[in-house]
Amino acid sequence: MAKITYIEHGGKQHVVEVANGMSVMEGARDNNIPGIEGDCGGACACSTCHVYVDTTWVDKLPAKDAMEEDMLDFAWEPDTVRSRLTCQVKVTDELDGLIVQMPEKQI
Repeated sequence: MAKITYIEHGGKQHVVEVANGMSVMEGARDNNIPGIEGDCGGACACSTCHVYVDTTWVDKLPAKDAMEEDMLDFAWEPDTVRSRLTCQVKVTDELDGLIVQMPEKQI
C-alpha cells in the first residue's frame, strides 16, 4: 500500500492510501478525489486522468509506453517530462509518497 498525494489545480491536497496493484486513477476514483475523471475506465483510450507528476518522482516511475505518449497528445497542456496518465501507473510499495497534481481541466 502506498500513500499518494493528489493536489487539485486550486491547491487542495488529498492524501490517501492506495492498495498495491491498483492504478493511481483507481485510487483517485475510489476516494472521490475531484480532477481525475478516467472516462475510459483505465483503458488508455482518453486523457481524462492526466496529471503532472512531482519532479522528485518523474524518474522513479516506469517509462511511458507508446500508447500513453499518444494519448497525452490529447491532454490539457501536457508537459513532456511531468505529464502522465494515472490509469497507466500501477501502485506499488515503491510509490509510497507519490505526489501528483491535476491540470486546470481534463479534456
